Amino acid sequence: MEKSGSPSGTQAVQRAMSVLACFRDGGPTLSASDLARRTRLSTSTAHRLARALVSTGFLEQDARTARYRLGPSMTELGRLSFHQRGLHRVAPELGQLAHATSATVDLAIRNGLHAVILIGGSVDPENGTGLRRPLHSTALGKVLLAWAPPGEDDIAALGPLRPQTERTIVDPEGLRAEMERVRKAGYALNDGESSHGVRTLAVPVLDRDERVRYALAVRSTPEVITDTRISWFAMHARACARALEVLLLSPEERRITDF
Repeated sequence: MEKSGSPSGTQAVQRAMSVLACFRDGGPTLSASDLARRTRLSTSTAHRLARALVSTGFLEQDARTARYRLGPSMTELGRLSFHQRGLHRVAPELGQLAHATSATVDLAIRNGLHAVILIGGSVDPENGTGLRRPLHSTALGKVLLAWAPPGEDDIAALGPLRPQTERTIVDPEGLRAEMERVRKAGYALNDGESSHGVRTLAVPVLDRDERVRYALAVRSTPEVITDTRISWFAMHARACARALEVLLLSPEERRITDF
């Protein structure tokens, strides 16, 4: 639970962000007690933070039920970020890759210790949420780690590597060796490490400094992505990733790019 005393400015911001993070699963509206339970704050503190977020438009409160949901400021900033990143341009490329491979295609970004799918076949059409998975147990996450910029590639910083299935790599040295294999091969595989009966191949979408911006994945079953067809799937995924690297350039980068 929270510590007593008045929070510092940094702590207050962190607490407010933790309240917003409660809505990450795209579920129903939440009460003040729901927020308190999820953030491990007192109900009075959670209520005070929620009211402050309502006043700035980051949350809104149903007048009848007094329950909270994400507000218009979140919608506005989310749309701005989506467009500033160029993600509104990628759907045709992802669709073509899905058609060519008959696989589910996803584009993910790193958020802390997780790979978060932003757009693709795994995004829930009802609420817009994508799968959010630990980095170490997914092909997307392995790519985001393997081409991470300095300071973000520390395996030890991931903490305990918890198993998702009996095939998940849970030994740090084993994961470091896997990262070397991924960089050498140019793609990552998740072979039943996050869910049984699923095989995923992922490749990096790189920036101008050869650091990963996003991870692109094709997901199906071992019967579809067979050992003999891995190189074929990797070829198609890489071609799509190269196209995305151009599409996702900012206007400033386009003016100076040498593509």
